[in-house]
Amino acid sequence: MKNWFLLFVAGFFACSLQAQELKVRVTMNTPKLQTADPAVFQTLKQAIEEFMNNQKWTNDVYEEEERIALDIVITISKELSANSFEAELSLQSIRPVYASNYETALFKHQDKDLVFSYEQFQPLDYSQTTYLNNLTSVLAFYAYLAIGMDYDSFAPLGGEPYFQAAWDIVNRIPPNVAANVPGWRSTENNRNRYWLVENILSPKMRPFRQMIYDYHRQGLDTMADDPNVARAIMTQALETLEAVSRSYPNSIILQVFSNTKSDEIIEIYKGGAPAEKTAVTRTMERIDPTRASQYRQGIGK
Repeated sequence: MKNWFLLFVAGFFACSLQAQELKVRVTMNTPKLQTADPAVFQTLKQAIEEFMNNQKWTNDVYEEEERIALDIVITISKELSANSFEAELSLQSIRPVYASNYETALFKHQDKDLVFSYEQFQPLDYSQTTYLNNLTSVLAFYAYLAIGMDYDSFAPLGGEPYFQAAWDIVNRIPPNVAANVPGWRSTENNRNRYWLVENILSPKMRPFRQMIYDYHRQGLDTMADDPNVARAIMTQALETLEAVSRSYPNSIILQVFSNTKSDEIIEIYKGGAPAEKTAVTRTMERIDPTRASQYRQGIGK
């Protein structure tokens, strides 16, 4: 009996020490508060971190060092009532690069359409089958998106179930809710949550998702072995983006990729061969024309 009890206790603690998938850090900005108590948002910050970090998002077992780092910045832009707010949500997920101290941004995005209600010490409830509230639906949506991007970077199309989970959240939003809070409807614009995950799951975007794997796993992760070979792989991967842009013009996911990776691409290709510099500059100018001069000046010839 004693041995059985000791094994039970050891198993319990082993399970309890298994890390969840996300390592989220939240920053709350409240520059326009008029009536709400700032202490409410300190409580909300802690509640969001606990919600994101303690929720079990996948069936996989993560070690502490494998958790996906995700920085979230919430800026309150308007008080609709004493406990209802409009806000902007900025996110950035980070992936370590193999055999180096370098970390690469995987997903960087700003959502300007967050509307939510919150009272101090209110629990953040979430269901994987039923809509409960807009705040946790938005948070869960981006949790799955960040996880999906991470899995895609380690295996071709590896993030499929998590992107599908994000799509399921979109489809669970009740019509009366979607009509009153922005971000969920296809008819609003082509830059909201609906289109973000629609783009990712579209068959037209399969080459983009393969590029995510090739760029990160076959390219960045092999930089320590041979930077020239790694860069050649990344160049070929990036060149597929032009075809993706033609098959799905003006897609939000290509804009998100450019916003996330522009600085990194410029830094990597400063040391590239002339042919690589020309090829990557041309590609990035075409898919990210607003930064064309930055690519030309930063990468050089």
